[in-house]
Amino acid sequence: MLITTSDIIPGKEIKETLGLVQGQVVQSKHIGSDVVAGLKNIVGGEIKGYTDMVNKARKTAIERLVKEAEAKGADAIICFRYGSSTVAPSASEILAYGTAVKLK
Repeated sequence: MLITTSDIIPGKEIKETLGLVQGQVVQSKHIGSDVVAGLKNIVGGEIKGYTDMVNKARKTAIERLVKEAEAKGADAIICFRYGSSTVAPSASEILAYGTAVKLK
């Protein structure tokens, strides 16, 4: 599946817009990550556990986005974006969304 942040695909023509597609995941933090995060707040540096968690959540959200686009018969997703929010003190939402299109 071709995914782009722009509203065009160079060299391709959009035949049909199929509508909004999205993939969402709510991921909770591991208690061990919170302990390491507390220590990192004192000494500074990357909190690898959180970085890994967010990367995994993004990958899952994109997989779900692509699955929804494929179900609509899309060839590509344009205007791709991420969104995120905290839904609980120990859980974050990652939302991947865009517009599913058919190409000529």
